[in-house]
Amino acid sequence: MVNKVLGLEEDKYIASSWQAMLPELEAAQEVLGNEKATQAEVDEACDALTRAYLNLRLKPNKDLLADLINKANGLNAASYTANTWAVVENEVIKAQEVLEDPEASEAEVKAAKKALTKALEGLVAKPGNTVDTSTPVKAGDTTSIKTGDAVSMMYPLLGLAIASLGFYESKKKKR
Repeated sequence: MVNKVLGLEEDKYIASSWQAMLPELEAAQEVLGNEKATQAEVDEACDALTRAYLNLRLKPNKDLLADLINKANGLNAASYTANTWAVVENEVIKAQEVLEDPEASEAEVKAAKKALTKALEGLVAKPGNTVDTSTPVKAGDTTSIKTGDAVSMMYPLLGLAIASLGFYESKKKKR
């Protein structure tokens, strides 16, 4: 068990759970190094270290939460009703606290992502703006907000047709 714990990478675990495990590891190493240790001492040290190992908490991945916060911060408040925007602002503040909390659990990160996603999906556009209200805003969705730009597919398709003709002609000349 000592070897297993020594093989762990500290930076992958929440600091408080790692610090709680260290005294048990040190005690187990002392018992392990004591040639006169009884079986009861070995069993007790092993049990204590095992409990501490099982209490280690992995750091949750907060990347998706950070992306969602950035997306919310990138929206224009003036495009949405005050009530729905206030909900988003409130959830962004809560999500930011979870993001900055080094002791945040996986459950807290998931709850913050869920709450912020729900708030973003609940945004209601003000009448007369260019926000697409037919498609709800979702986490990871970067195409649901219209910019008001009109893009014609005619030019890319025309360019592709000309390039294809040029390629065909060059192949034809080589034969």
